[in-house]
Formats: sequence, structure tokens, C-alpha cells
Amino acid sequence: MNNPVAVIGGGAAGCLAAAFAAEAGSPVVLIEKNSRIGRKVLISGKGRCNVTNAQYTVQDLLDHIPVNGRFLYSAFSNFMPQDTMDLMESLGVPLKLERGNRVFPVSDRAMDIVDALDRNLKQHHVKQMTDRATGLVVEDGRVTGVRTEQHGTIACRAAVLCTGGLSYPRTGSTGDGYRMAQELGHTITRLTPSLVPLVADDPCCKDMQGLSLKNVTLRLLDTASGKCLYEELGEMLFTHFGVSGPLVLSASSMVRDMQPGRYHLVIDWKPGLSEEQLDARLLRDFEKNANKDFQNSLGALLPATAIPVFVAKSGIPGDKKVHQITKQERQALLDCFKRFTLPVADFRPVEEAIVTSGGVSTKEINPKTMESKLVSGLYFAGELIDVDGYTGGFNLQIAFSTGSLAGHYAGGTNDYV
Repeated sequence: MNNPVAVIGGGAAGCLAAAFAAEAGSPVVLIEKNSRIGRKVLISGKGRCNVTNAQYTVQDLLDHIPVNGRFLYSAFSNFMPQDTMDLMESLGVPLKLERGNRVFPVSDRAMDIVDALDRNLKQHHVKQMTDRATGLVVEDGRVTGVRTEQHGTIACRAAVLCTGGLSYPRTGSTGDGYRMAQELGHTITRLTPSLVPLVADDPCCKDMQGLSLKNVTLRLLDTASGKCLYEELGEMLFTHFGVSGPLVLSASSMVRDMQPGRYHLVIDWKPGLSEEQLDARLLRDFEKNANKDFQNSLGALLPATAIPVFVAKSGIPGDKKVHQITKQERQALLDCFKRFTLPVADFRPVEEAIVTSGGVSTKEINPKTMESKLVSGLYFAGELIDVDGYTGGFNLQIAFSTGSLAGHYAGGTNDYV
């Protein structure tokens, strides 16, 4: 029992795993290759850290995990968003609730969350080591050590692998954990970007570059199956390469087999109005602007940068007088408002993704403990596992929940549900 639990990776999952392993009674060493913990936490939520999402039941959480959600039932049952919030506030970080049940520090400073995680480690007497783990030592089917670049082999009684994915590699997420797990016989499912901007070849995106839309509805359609895979009201952004923003990031997590043109994004620019109501609104605006050119009649309904795009997509000549517009042409304009369609060409690179989809197969991990089914004493937590959630604090909650569960059992306690 004198050998420590070795936690590899000092992100959100690793910090919780280390603290819970220590709380369970084991000495703990946290091995992190960066000079300080929580590099990815620092940039989360655009530097504000969307620390969790205030869902109140396990099922509420699972509804926001599109990939292998059921695997997380025990982890969520034992460490819920309220537990995350209680922990942060006990560590001196007041929190606030924002739209969509997103939880942020009152200060809007991600650094406050990282500092709190660091205080928690110190309170639990976790030894922090700056080094890069290069592999695991296994004897008789059980982890007995961690090989490192600078400190040689560190003997351990158990190891928690939580090195993150491939996204934002400058924070230290460079795929080391996938390699170490694979060397021990674990299956690594296909790694793809998730919660990532999407490339669209339509030139209208570049024409509207920088335009942010609020209170629009975005749908993701799979033309191969004819199914709507995602539909949500919220915000999005046009960019030089396509689209980004919260709606797009969440929609991207539903794309399982990226093929250019297979998936279409459909934007409803006026979700608060039915087609009949919007048509009546168009008629009223057209009556007011009867003698104007069509291109000069849309200012009350659209941002200036979107008007030329709508004129082109509607097929109505921009210099046509409004009173000359036919019912069929008005219907074409109505379709632009309610069914503005962008074929998806690709994901942006995984380096730009918030999380990596894919990872250590959940079939090879005990969901009640996070221990490997192949190697005794090896535990997994966080983004390294083949689970990912929507944007809005869910992925950090996955990290906290799986980290706390893995640490608890790696530390030697067996009294969880």
C-alpha cells in the first residue's frame, strides 16, 4: 500500500482523480507534462470556464451525451453537476447560472477554477510532478509502474490514465494516452473531431463572414437516411470557411461518417414565426416598400451583410420593383428564411475541436469503477474514453464524474453505488 496511485494527466479529470484517490487513503502522484495543471481548463468557455451544466437528474445529463451516454450512468450517479458546484464553491469559487443552465465562475475567470483545483490537490497532499509519462509497466496482468522521461520508472499500486484527446494540442493533448492504452491491448475507436466548426463550400459563408446569428434554429439533416439528427434554437456564426458557434459545435457531434455533401445544415432565421406569419410579415413590408427595388426592401428583416445573399439565393433580381414580385418569388424568399441550406463539406481540423470523439473503447472499461477490463489497476477518465457530450459544460462534467469515480476506486475504496 506504500506505493502511490499514479495519475497521468493534470486536466479536469486528472485533478479530480488525484484528489479522490488521496481522499480514499492512498498516497498519490500526479504526473503532468506542462509546468502547471489545467491548461485546457484555462481556455474553456472562451477563458471563462463553463464548469458544468446544472442538470438535476442523471437522465437529464445522459440526454446531452450523444456518444455512449449509458456508459456514464454510474459516474454521473456518483458525481452530479451539483457536486461539481458544491466542490468549487467550497474551494472559494462563487458560481453563477447562465442561459441553457450553463455554470460559470462569478468572476468569469477560468484561472479561478484552475487555482481551486490546485488548492484541492494541495489540501489532499497530492504530489505534483512535472514530467511526461511514456508508458506503463504491467506485471502479471497488473499495473506496477509508470515510465517517465525524467524520473525513470515510478512504482505505483494503480494508475489513472487521463491524458485528454487530440484537440488543442498546445495544451498538452497530443494523444499520448491513446498510444499507452493501445500498447496494453486496448481498442482505440476512430478518432474524429467533435464540437468543432464545420466547413461549407457555399461562398455565402465567406460573404457573411463575421455575422453572428442569435435565436435561430439549426437542423442537421442526413441525406443518406433522410433523418434530422439535431435541431436546436440558439446562436451560430458565419466564417471564411463555413460556420461555427454553439449550435454548429453541438451539431458536429452528431456527424458519425463525414462525407462531403451527405450532411446539410438548415437554418430557420425566423423560428418565432410560422410560414404563414412570416408570409404575412413579408406582404406588409412589401406594401410599405412597393416602389423600392427588392434589394432595398429587406432591411427590417435581415442584417445588411445577409441581404445580398438572400437576394441571390431567392433568384429575385435585386433591381426588381417590390410591387412586381410574384407569389412564387415571394415563396422562394420565404424558403430562404425558413430553410436556408448549407451542404457540409468537412470538419475543421481536430486541433480546432473542443473535444476528440472516439478513444478507449467503453466495452473494455468497467463503467462502475472506470477500471480496465484487460489490465488490473489501470483506470481511465475524461476525454481519453470514447464518450463525448454537447457543448455547454457537459464535457467538463464527464471529466469530473469519471475522474472522481476512477480516483475513488484506484485509491482503494469500494463503497460507491
